[in-house]
Amino acid sequence: MSDVSAAPTAGAATPVPVPPPEPTRRRRSTTGVMRSMELDPRLFGMLVALAIIWVGFNIGSGGTFLTARNLWNLSVQTAPVGIMATGMVLVIVSRNIDLSVGSMLAVLGMAMAILQVEWIPSWLGLDHPLTWVIALGAGVVLGAAIGAFQGAIVAYAAVPAFIVTLGGLLIWRGVAWAMASGRTIAPLDPTFRTIGGGADGTIGGPATWVLAVLACVGVVALLVASRRRRRKYEFALRPLWADVVIGVVGTGAILGAAWVLNSYPKPGTDEAQGLAYPVVIMIAVGLFMTFLANRTRFGRYVFAIGGNPEAAELGGIKTRWTLVKTFMLIGVLVAIAAAVTTGRLNAATSGLGQLNELYVIAAAVIGGTSLSGGIGTIPGALVGALVAQSLQSGMVLMGVDAPLQDIVVGVVLVVAVALDTVYRRRVK
Repeated sequence: MSDVSAAPTAGAATPVPVPPPEPTRRRRSTTGVMRSMELDPRLFGMLVALAIIWVGFNIGSGGTFLTARNLWNLSVQTAPVGIMATGMVLVIVSRNIDLSVGSMLAVLGMAMAILQVEWIPSWLGLDHPLTWVIALGAGVVLGAAIGAFQGAIVAYAAVPAFIVTLGGLLIWRGVAWAMASGRTIAPLDPTFRTIGGGADGTIGGPATWVLAVLACVGVVALLVASRRRRRKYEFALRPLWADVVIGVVGTGAILGAAWVLNSYPKPGTDEAQGLAYPVVIMIAVGLFMTFLANRTRFGRYVFAIGGNPEAAELGGIKTRWTLVKTFMLIGVLVAIAAAVTTGRLNAATSGLGQLNELYVIAAAVIGGTSLSGGIGTIPGALVGALVAQSLQSGMVLMGVDAPLQDIVVGVVLVVAVALDTVYRRRVK
């Protein structure tokens, strides 16, 4: 039987298919490539924005921004914000917020400094090898306790996290000042200073290359394991060319970063600086937090609470206790960031961490974490921290006044939230 409907009507012009406009074709092609590679469009957009920021500031600063020295300093400056931003992701995902991280950093840094300078020497003597271990351990425990205290008020007393942590912002800043009556506590333990990337605070050039090669092997191994796992459970496979592109770009970025960091020598020597300890700590925290968020029951519970708290409660999740643990976790991460910050400065003051809450929240939100809850990634927060710190570093190099720097970061934060809102509407 012939298809009568397909035949043209007598006297009617045969319709001619009109090709889509060229921009539409290009957009569909790009979208298809990203879907084939399973790339997060927001993360990809951030990387493109970061590249534009770097090139723009390099031109504006006369070629200073993209030097090995500035990029090395940028990596160290990003570490404290990046460490705290990984914890802020889970807090925001659970439909909460923590405005007290900057003040917590001050009080925890002050506590660890006082232990090193005044208390531990009186107990164990000067330059004891366990000084940094005891100080860091005490800071982590105190950070977890402060986080648990604030989290318990949020979870069990049903006080909004905004109010609780806003009060914490004021309280812990005052406590930090009262602990030393506004004094600067210095100098710190020599081993503790290496945590902050100060003198001898790097792993060196050879170790950096070893870590870079191991990271490249890890990237390839993850791609191969993912492909085998998908084939085993008969899931859809990514095109082979997509895995090859991801592997080449990923390993190239790792080796390129190692080369840049090793291009900056230690002062007065020809020896390469390599990765600073704060960056190593940030990378380790990022890997751990990614595993925690994506591969553990706790991480799934946090995302479930953020997606639908009522359904999570009915599903048997202990939502209150999970929220307390989330605030405890960010307290621990703030303690680690405080150790990095005070170690780098070789001192602690009550003014540490001012406006850090702005940069930490901005890093998480710029990185794709939705303030509505339920959506967020750890790698996105780390890239967001790098974006926020790049803006500040670039403006400093260009001689922009500090108030204008705050204005720019605030505008970027608002734009990031607006773009997230538009994206969520389009997805729906």
